[in-house]
Amino acid sequence: MSQAPSDAAPEHLPRPIHFVHQGRPVAVSGLPTTTTVLGWLREHAHCTGTKEGCNEGDCGACTVLLGSLQPDGRVAYKPVNSCIQFLPTLDGQALVTVEDLGGTHPAQQALVACHGSQCGFCTPGFVMSLAACHQRHTTAGTVPGRQQIADDLSGNLCRCTGYRPILDAGQQMFSNAQPQLEQARTAQALAALQADAPLVYADGERLFHAPQTLDALAALRAARPQARLLAGSTDIGLWVNKQFRDLGEVIYLGRVAELQAITVANGWLQIGAGASLEAAWDAIATHWPAACQMGQRFASRPVREAGTMGGNVANGSPIGDSAPVLIALGAHIVLRHGAAVRSMPLQDFYLDYMKNQLQSGEFVQALRLPLPAARDVLRVYKLSKRFDCDISSLAAGLWLQLDGDKVTDARFAFGGMAGIVKRAAGAEAAVRGQRWTEATAQAAMAALATDYQPLSDLRASASYRQRAARNLLWRLWLETRPDAPLPLQETSVWSAA
Repeated sequence: MSQAPSDAAPEHLPRPIHFVHQGRPVAVSGLPTTTTVLGWLREHAHCTGTKEGCNEGDCGACTVLLGSLQPDGRVAYKPVNSCIQFLPTLDGQALVTVEDLGGTHPAQQALVACHGSQCGFCTPGFVMSLAACHQRHTTAGTVPGRQQIADDLSGNLCRCTGYRPILDAGQQMFSNAQPQLEQARTAQALAALQADAPLVYADGERLFHAPQTLDALAALRAARPQARLLAGSTDIGLWVNKQFRDLGEVIYLGRVAELQAITVANGWLQIGAGASLEAAWDAIATHWPAACQMGQRFASRPVREAGTMGGNVANGSPIGDSAPVLIALGAHIVLRHGAAVRSMPLQDFYLDYMKNQLQSGEFVQALRLPLPAARDVLRVYKLSKRFDCDISSLAAGLWLQLDGDKVTDARFAFGGMAGIVKRAAGAEAAVRGQRWTEATAQAAMAALATDYQPLSDLRASASYRQRAARNLLWRLWLETRPDAPLPLQETSVWSAA
């Protein structure tokens, strides 16, 4: 166990929530901690363009943009679902809604020209997702393809128009290739908020803390181990909206810049626990391109921009999509309690269904992945009822190390096959040290029967999961066999389309 520098968290007095809306600073107090951004917009700011549909981050009708001030002075905007974001998480950021676009944004004009709206209920959400896409690409000087636009809209549902004219509008809006979202006034207003003390927001006796340094977070967590840790709110938001749970005292991780850092050093990729899912999957796919599609299929872009990989791993769902990939890659999880830091293989972190190695007052600080070697092979598969934006029935991270046609090592991790994400020890043993042949692959497939005894539930039956897991190992063989491996276009949905 290594030691990190200790830094007692200073006590800050409660203050209002400060953010920028419609280009002006806003101070909010007196509302419950769990007031959603959507609720504040509609009921207090009287901005009703943003709609409530599912109230759980699935339909996209409530999509808004959050702007944050970057070190270079510009404002970066990202789409999020306002129905599951709590109002105190806006502190220090800019909120942009459909009203702010004024009807003149290229996304709005293109939707009109392409007849991309009928009842119009979902349209504000589509506009905001398209506006984020437009801003990101025009700032970078790129133009997305139709499939990239579809990926950005995977969290927006339309029951009337159908998606063809909406995608047409997504392409047409790039005829105006200049960034459209305001920068100078918003950046100036956000810069003024940087002098604020870290947020402590009082909701009666309940407190919402937003520490801004890793040391302050560690000290606060050690002092208040009973407090609820909140990262992207993509899971906890539903606890409130759907289960009406009382969160009690909250410690928010979203203002700790050190937790969002992604670095490469000494043969390891380190992903801070507060890095967004979007940033984390991009970093993984940079080194392991086979993981790219899993990142695209992990929920929707607004969920990936808000949610964190650290939160997904700490949640520990047996059908979470991150853990099978990370375990297959040999990832380690870094945990911190006060000044003490410890690390362990991620596969050892999970003990039983929704039980892990976290101790009272401890939190996830980072994930560390060894960088790939030349002989490493990775395949990542996800099976779900919908291709986009759906929870897995079964997920697999399959890693091989090959020396010619011999398997020198293997890690096969499956989600949805047990109460935790775990490795297929028997299947790995069947291939390790063997020539990579059809017979070896079939031996691994047979071994899965002893590795797992899955359950049946609403997403899949036990027999389906067993058969599908075997078939994924067969697919691994077909794609990586020494002679005539199956090319990507034979297995890609987009290539087939």
